[in-house]
Amino acid sequence: MWTILMINLVISGLLYIEALKWGMPAKRWWCAGVVFGVASLPMYSIAKHIHWRRAVGFNNLYMAA
Repeated sequence: MWTILMINLVISGLLYIEALKWGMPAKRWWCAGVVFGVASLPMYSIAKHIHWRRAVGFNNLYMAA
């Protein structure tokens, strides 16, 4: 029981730091880390990729000729 709690706290701290570095809402990812633990890592990875694509300008769908 305590090990699961400690893993969730470590993961939430890592998500908080990574969200701050990428300019994403840090409190949201800290809460997700506390609640979901390791299961929030794939969600963070996808959200980071979407955040990067929006920042670079690849958020529009286009068709190449």
